[in-house]
Amino acid sequence: MYRIGIDVGGTNTDAVLMRGREVVFGTKTATTGDVTRGVLAALTRVLGETKIAPDDISAVMIGTTHFTNAVVERRELSRVGVLRLALPSSADLPPLSGRPADLVENINPLVRLSAGGYEFDGREISPLDSVSILRFAEECAQAAIRHVAISGIFSPIAPEQEMKAAVLVRSALPDAHVTLSSSLGNLGLLERENASILNAALVALGARISRAFSEALRSAGINAPFFLTQNDGTLIAAERIADFPILTVASGPTNSMRGAAFLSGTKDAIVVDIGGTTSDIGMLQKGFPRMAGVAVEVGGVRTNFRMPDVLCIGLGGGSHVDLLSRTVGPRSVGYRLLNEALVFGGNTLTASDIAVAAGIASFGEKSYVAHLNDADVAACLHSMQEKVASAVDRMRVSGAPVPVLIVGGGSVLLSGDVGSLPTVRPASFDVANAVGAAIAQIGSEVDHVYRLSDISREAAIADASAKCRQKVLDEGGVPESIATIDVEETPLAYLSGQATRIRVKMVGDLRL
Repeated sequence: MYRIGIDVGGTNTDAVLMRGREVVFGTKTATTGDVTRGVLAALTRVLGETKIAPDDISAVMIGTTHFTNAVVERRELSRVGVLRLALPSSADLPPLSGRPADLVENINPLVRLSAGGYEFDGREISPLDSVSILRFAEECAQAAIRHVAISGIFSPIAPEQEMKAAVLVRSALPDAHVTLSSSLGNLGLLERENASILNAALVALGARISRAFSEALRSAGINAPFFLTQNDGTLIAAERIADFPILTVASGPTNSMRGAAFLSGTKDAIVVDIGGTTSDIGMLQKGFPRMAGVAVEVGGVRTNFRMPDVLCIGLGGGSHVDLLSRTVGPRSVGYRLLNEALVFGGNTLTASDIAVAAGIASFGEKSYVAHLNDADVAACLHSMQEKVASAVDRMRVSGAPVPVLIVGGGSVLLSGDVGSLPTVRPASFDVANAVGAAIAQIGSEVDHVYRLSDISREAAIADASAKCRQKVLDEGGVPESIATIDVEETPLAYLSGQATRIRVKMVGDLRL
């Protein structure tokens, strides 16, 4: 049986057909504004070129930038009702405080605070106020708000209040979609609340995108289940993406890094993914992207769910070149590269033109850049190499030598090593993102606070690991394939009872 991996980017939609660990076929098509048409074109080419029957496809894995773009560009976001269960605590800093004004204006939230919340050990700060919650739901109904985000203090430890509040909201607003913060982020209230608000704003778009992907598969004759890739390189079932679209916002660079690890057979390395406009640089650890250690901003909003630690620089195949200063980027022609670059008959000098003139790339018409001075070409090429080398150095955590994996369609811009580090350009490097999607696994994470005065450290880790393993199984993971990726312990000295925060992450192969 075969599986297909697809990565829908801003410029190209990449697709690969895989049989086990073998990449059978890879292709690139232009991304279209119509999601269905672009994905269908990629599927049609894969099936047509390989002559594989649609019934031989066991699963389709898709990565997409749609939700990231929606937040960044402030488009296709729904109005959200926001309910925080916290009073009498946390009243001085209301939801979305200090967030970008244009985003808040776009979401236009109806914000209310109500009694509730927990201490870190599960004790209630105050009981729920059913009257105020029902009043909030009625206000949402009057304002035609159908997307609600509910957050509570320490709700990941004790989600019962959020769940009861959701029942009350739905009793007065039956068609409401409710996002519970306990199902998304970790312990920090404000960042977790932000994530739930963004998720609620994206739910309607998530439903549309999921339907579009499903329609594309049906049109191609594929009846296999399909999944979307998440920020951490794992999968989420298609039927759940409408509920949790925010979990996919960083899947693009994650797919590229996972694909680079798979194609090169290297689990610890630095990955440089060069596209048409930007380059993403990240660190691989045990075959997965290193996660950011602090809260990560999405469209200017701080969130605290797990996101890859990625440095983005303005260098890509479409980057503008200034010959006077011999600099490259950050401005870019982007998806217009095939029309505007000199080698394609355009009038804009780009990084791709420099690569062709230098003889390290062979697309387009080289005679169109024959007039470029050799010294200028060499200087611009050196500038690109130095820009990447500087970014790579920023991502290193030690002086130990590590390989640099170069992937992406724009990787032809580089030649030789990056600084003092050896480079590897694996086979199928140009569709590494689609490969990363195709090999994605089921994953889960548990984040809990334990009192070591009540339970031993070993028992606490075992308890968190057992809960995490069960979540992977519930998501469809193959039992014998489940592996622990990370166990993180953080003593909370400011809390009583030798409180310790334990975070466990596991992955497993998808049962098909």
